[in-house]
Amino acid sequence: MNEEIQKHVLKTGTLTMGLVCKEGIIIAADRRQTYAGNGGVSYIAGSAKKIVELTDKIVATTAGTASDTRRTLDIIKAELKLKELRTKEKAMVPEVANFMANMVYGNIRTPSMIPSITHFILSGSDDKGIYLFDISPDGYIQSSDTYVATGSGIMQAHPILDTEYKKNMGFEEAIALAKKCIRATAGREPSVGTAMDIYLVKKGEIKQLVDREVVTPPENTLK
Repeated sequence: MNEEIQKHVLKTGTLTMGLVCKEGIIIAADRRQTYAGNGGVSYIAGSAKKIVELTDKIVATTAGTASDTRRTLDIIKAELKLKELRTKEKAMVPEVANFMANMVYGNIRTPSMIPSITHFILSGSDDKGIYLFDISPDGYIQSSDTYVATGSGIMQAHPILDTEYKKNMGFEEAIALAKKCIRATAGREPSVGTAMDIYLVKKGEIKQLVDREVVTPPENTLK
């Protein structure tokens, strides 16, 4: 990364996750918003949900520049509405994931003083199944049947997921694991907070299971 880009790409952070469980897929994210300075995170700028409902059956998590992630998802939501009006059919989840990946691929390659850096987790269900996709900042798309995580918090979360995640775990166990990752990360990564949202994606529906704004004291972060 050259010096000119480094002036504009400043570190903020987040932690978002998707965990495949017996009942479906758990999607989790912290809520902390941060502004960046030349030395990294400058200061905490409040909170915001980082899980966006694209339809009544599809959700996406956001990591990266807030304006770019929101703009991308707003466009996708509008395109999904237009498709449904024109064809009288709802888009399949892999179709939505590929459309999103194509947008991300093009956005980061569009010349700009501030590069469009976005990282999404997409999850949803359609007539053919339940899906979990990781869409990287360069537009690379990958399907997962275990777990994915994005954001600056992955350095702390991945070791926990690598050692404690189990295939066919129940959704309550998956929620507990997601909470543990967020709380452990919040104790070491200033851009990640303990306020969180957690959704369950299962056949035919999405449901928010955790909507928490209370900040856990540091001494309890691993409980």
